[in-house]
Amino acid sequence: MKAGMKPRHRRLALAGGAFVALAAMVALVLNAFSSNLVFFYSPSQVLAREAPANRTFRLGGLVQKGSVQRDGITVRFIVTDLAQAVTVSYRGALPDLFREGQGVVAQGRLEGAEFVAREVLAKHDEKYQPPEVAKLLETRR
Repeated sequence: MKAGMKPRHRRLALAGGAFVALAAMVALVLNAFSSNLVFFYSPSQVLAREAPANRTFRLGGLVQKGSVQRDGITVRFIVTDLAQAVTVSYRGALPDLFREGQGVVAQGRLEGAEFVAREVLAKHDEKYQPPEVAKLLETRR
């Protein structure tokens, strides 16, 4: 600030600077929040190309019976919403509650026609399902 600034101009300059700094902080927080949002999609939505091709999202549905294949620490299985199905590849230990015919939510990215999961969540008991999965499955049955 200039040494000869009037007190009123100095206050206005400080208020303007504070406003710009606050706006920048809010923009950074909102940007970080939106980049960390993970949306949920069904296999039908994924195959209809409604899911992002270059971003992490959650895929939910039922583990198709007879689809689980293990190769060392890599597991491949099919997630279905009873209308469409998507192949999922996952490296690591699956949750204890993971079963064929049960609900599952996998978080990861679509790579070509395969969904590569970084995390797999199984439902807690036979009554629990994410609301979106329950609604989709109810309309498909």
